[in-house]
Amino acid sequence: MFWIQFIIVLACIFVGARLGGVGLGVMGGVGLAILVFGFGLQPTSAPIDVMLMILAVVTAAGSLQAAGGMDYLVFLAEKALRKNPKRITFIAPIVTYLFTLCAGTGHVAYSVLPVIAEVSRESGVRPERPMSIAVIASQQAITASPISAATVALLALLSDFKVSLLDILLICLPSTFIACMIAAFISSKMGKELNEDPEYLKRLEAGLAPIKENKKEFTATKGAKLSVMLFLLAAVLVVVLGSFESLRPGWTIDGTFTRLTMPAAIEIVMLTIAALIIIFCKPNVEEIVSGTVFKAGAAAVVAIFGIAWMGDTFFQGNLTLISGSISDLVMAAPWLFAVALFALSILLYSQAATVRTLMPLGITLGINPALLIAMFPAVNGYFFIPNYPTVVAAINFDQTGTTRIGKYVLNHSFMVPGLVATFGAVGIGILLSMIIL
Repeated sequence: MFWIQFIIVLACIFVGARLGGVGLGVMGGVGLAILVFGFGLQPTSAPIDVMLMILAVVTAAGSLQAAGGMDYLVFLAEKALRKNPKRITFIAPIVTYLFTLCAGTGHVAYSVLPVIAEVSRESGVRPERPMSIAVIASQQAITASPISAATVALLALLSDFKVSLLDILLICLPSTFIACMIAAFISSKMGKELNEDPEYLKRLEAGLAPIKENKKEFTATKGAKLSVMLFLLAAVLVVVLGSFESLRPGWTIDGTFTRLTMPAAIEIVMLTIAALIIIFCKPNVEEIVSGTVFKAGAAAVVAIFGIAWMGDTFFQGNLTLISGSISDLVMAAPWLFAVALFALSILLYSQAATVRTLMPLGITLGINPALLIAMFPAVNGYFFIPNYPTVVAAINFDQTGTTRIGKYVLNHSFMVPGLVATFGAVGIGILLSMIIL
């Protein structure tokens, strides 16, 4: 029965990933229905807190976008990129990393990718180099962002172990950033120089090379600047409240003193900041829910709702068999769990869904929470198959043709920097976990 259920779970994940968007979540619902009604497994509780936290964060991020804050950030990023065009392979991933770190979603990279492609081409740098690592950095930063869906999901799961948000950030911030810079160095050596690349030369000869266009000067409004300041304030408040438990109010209930939980604190802060942006920056409220940031976040909520609920039910229903079969193996070689996280993230296309689906198993198997935090960046594996939106967007924005999918599909521009950044972050994280926690 276990293997039949396992195949059903994998099939639902595979079909959901192919459908894309909310398809992943609804296929999780199909799998859950089969497990409950077909095999009689008792359903676990739906991940309500995680979904509400994500919804609160994307509401604030959507308000920022509608107020023009995202455009202002892109303007600042473009200034930084154009100031040092020859170093763009290192500056571009720093920019996308910071964007994701502050916004909590890698989809903000869309806005800066065309700038990276244009600046690198104008300066004679092979666009593949900065474009590939910029996309990877935008993914890695998700596991270092205090307000990303993946981080709040991990924090909720590890709350019983007295793990704070600061503990996660102390390991994941330096590990992912350093790994991205190592990957940037390797990316800077990738491929031929732009003026020697046969595909680019062929496009030049055919008259398909892009032509520089005159752009209108961007002028940031006071509302756009204020929205950025308010959103950054929200990120700081989340980090402070997550790091210092004594700052959160508490109550004595039935003789037991209980403090405000971090999920509730995040939800309160983010909804409040969203309200302040709407009141003082006066964005079009309708544009908040129609923007790309809110849509991506809403899709993540549905994905976690279905897939994570199905995964929880499957693992809990077969807990005795799973624990008895692989606990000794994983405890002897914990890095194998990182490989499992990486493999599942390739299928799920979502760091948060991967965390919510597989991390409970790691906790059940008794893996040290510090090691689970160190292995957290392993959930960034969805670059492996080159069909994730940011990957596809980067390929399309590079009109020189240097950022590409290879002849054998998996030998694409993002593979080497992605593997180096992901497993480099895990390795560095393990070292840091031994020192810090």
